[in-house]
Amino acid sequence: MSSTVDRTYLRNLDWIVTVDATDTVVRDATVVIDGDTIAAVGTTDEVLSQDPPRRTDVVIDARGLGLSPGFIDTHVHLSETLSRAVFPDNISTRTWVFHWGKPFYAHVGVEDEGVSVRLGAAEMLRNGTTCFLDMGAQNDPGITATGAAEVGIRGVVGRHAADRPPAELPPGWSPEMVEHHFFANHVEALDALGDAVRRWNGHADGRIRCWVNIEGKEPCSLELHVGARALAAELGVGTTYHLASSIEEAHVSEKKYGKWPISRIGDTDGLGPNLVLAHAVAVADAEVELLSSTGTSVAFCPFSSLKLGKGATSSIGRYPEMLEAGVTVGLGTDGVAAAGNMNLMRQIPVVAGMFKDARLDESLIGARRALRMATIDGARALGWDDEIGSIEVGKQADFVLWDLHHPEWIPYGDPVLALGWSASTASISQTWVAGRLVYRDGAVVSLDEKALRAEATARARAIVARAGLGAQTPTSTVLYD
Repeated sequence: MSSTVDRTYLRNLDWIVTVDATDTVVRDATVVIDGDTIAAVGTTDEVLSQDPPRRTDVVIDARGLGLSPGFIDTHVHLSETLSRAVFPDNISTRTWVFHWGKPFYAHVGVEDEGVSVRLGAAEMLRNGTTCFLDMGAQNDPGITATGAAEVGIRGVVGRHAADRPPAELPPGWSPEMVEHHFFANHVEALDALGDAVRRWNGHADGRIRCWVNIEGKEPCSLELHVGARALAAELGVGTTYHLASSIEEAHVSEKKYGKWPISRIGDTDGLGPNLVLAHAVAVADAEVELLSSTGTSVAFCPFSSLKLGKGATSSIGRYPEMLEAGVTVGLGTDGVAAAGNMNLMRQIPVVAGMFKDARLDESLIGARRALRMATIDGARALGWDDEIGSIEVGKQADFVLWDLHHPEWIPYGDPVLALGWSASTASISQTWVAGRLVYRDGAVVSLDEKALRAEATARARAIVARAGLGAQTPTSTVLYD
C-alpha cells in the first residue's frame, strides 16, 4: 500500500538496467519512488495502469534517460583523498604503505580529514557511486560518518586499528599517529573498535553503518585478525582489512609462519561471511576454495593493482577462479594515492577485459559480470543486498540517470554493453541516494564545491610538507621482514 507522502514517477525512461537475479532490462520504463524506497518498476504502460499517479505526486518525463543501480565501492580510503598524484608509481605495495602512506596519514589532522571525506564523497557521487566501504578513519570515525552523511552518500565507516608497530619508527611516522592506531594488544584494540561501532552504526537513519575495521597484514597480530571478525559477528556487523595484497606480503608470511596469508587466517577459523578482504591478489589455488567454503568476500581494486604492480593478471591473481567458485567479489577504487581516482566506473571496463587479454580467453568476465561486481555483488559483500545493489521493488532508491543524448551513447544497442565499454561518467545526468537527488546539473547539491576544492588544495600541500615526502623518501623497504 502506498504511503500518504507524495511519490515521484520517473516515466518514459528509455530503459532500466535492473541488475536483478536475471539481469532484466526494462525498455520504455517507469520507476516510482516512495520516500526512500522503490515502489514500482516496469514498463510505463504496466506501472501507470496498475498504480496511476495521484494529483499530489510528482511526475517527471524521463525520455532520453536510462537508469541503473548506483555503484558500490567495496574498498576506499576517504582519509587519503588529499594525496592525489603525490606518491610515485614505481614503488611496491609495502614501500608505498610504510614509507609513503603512513607518513601522509600521520599528518592528516581532524579538519584535514573532514575536508578529505567531503571531497571524496563528492567525487564518488559525481561518478555514480552511491555507497562505499571505507577502510578506516585516521582520526575519529565520526568525522567520516558525519561528513559522508552531510554530503548525502551511503556508506560503511570504521575506526581502523593495529597492534604491532615496528621496532623502530620510519621517518614521517609521528608518535601521535602510532599512539592512535597501534594498541598495546588485540584486546585493547577490539575494545576501541567495539565502542566505535556502538556509537556510529546506524547513523543518518541507517544510511551510515560502522564496522570493526582493522589495518590487516603485518601491523596486526593473528589474534586481532581473528578477533575482529568474531567481534563483528557478536555486534551484528562486518569487518574488512587488507590481506594477501602483494606477493611480497605472501613471501613474508610464508617465511615467518610457513603459510600464505589467507591460509594462515583460515587455519584459525578467521574467515567468514562477515569479512571483506581488500585486494586478495596473492592467492593459491587451494585458497580459492577456502574463500568460497567460508563465504568470505573480496574487494578487487584493479587500478591499484595496475599502479602498484600487485599481480592481478599474473600467476597469483585468481579472480576469475574466485567468481567461478562462487566467491562474492566486489570492485573497489582503493585510495587516490594508490589508484589515482575514486571513479568506480573506470574499473568496470578494466575488470571486464583485463583477464580476457592476459589469458587469451574472450569468455572471462565481460561487461555484464563486471557491472554486477560494481553493484549487486558489492552490496552482497557489504551484507546490504537486501536494500541496495539492484533496481527492485522494496529496495532503497539508490540509482544513476544517464543522459542518452550524450555522444558516447549515440548510437547504441545493448545498454549493458554500452555501460561496460562505451559510456563514461561524462554522461551521468543525476545521482540519487535513498530517494534524494544528490547530484545534478554537474554539481553535488549539498556542497559549495568550488570553496571545498580550494581548501582541499591548500591542505594537501601542507600535509605533504609536514610529512616530508619527496625525493629523499625511501623507494624500498625491509620493514616487518
